[in-house]
Amino acid sequence: MTAKEEFVHLYQTHIHREGSGELLEYLLNKSDFFTAPASARYHGAYAGGLCEHSVNVYRCLEDYLERPRVKDTYGLAYEAESVAIVALLHDLCKIGCYRQSTRNVKNEATGQWEKVPVYQYEDKLPYGHGEKSVYIISGFMRLSREEAMAIRWHMGFSGSEDARLVGQALEQYPLAFALSTADMEATYFLEGE
Repeated sequence: MTAKEEFVHLYQTHIHREGSGELLEYLLNKSDFFTAPASARYHGAYAGGLCEHSVNVYRCLEDYLERPRVKDTYGLAYEAESVAIVALLHDLCKIGCYRQSTRNVKNEATGQWEKVPVYQYEDKLPYGHGEKSVYIISGFMRLSREEAMAIRWHMGFSGSEDARLVGQALEQYPLAFALSTADMEATYFLEGE
């Protein structure tokens, strides 16, 4: 199963909220979500990387929430729909932001300069990272406060926000902490170089 097929399967299996069908239609037919990279130079910097990353985050989040210490000790339990929404849709902010280009790189074997394909990041709606994803999703369907906070703060302490605010958000909304952990696990362990 391709990442796109798995994404659609997970989405249609778990997400049934009013407006979810229209959001999936937008992702499939009016956006570059399934062909965009996850980043310009780091994890998932290839066509389809964004979709693949989203599926990886879903798997990591699902696994994290099933760990005995998380589930039994902390009592964290979320509906399958919430887990799918925050994991699969946390990076919608990257839709329409990457364009293909080239740059010159010296071939170490030949000593010759060669053009190589790269992605360049150009955000036409500079609304922030997590908050932009919340904004896009909210145009189609309603999020719970915890879902919105999880998506908004999914970068955790790796973002540029005031550390006190990040800490408050992760403490008040455990799903935000869980999503941030899953995002980092997918980014640095599953997709890292």
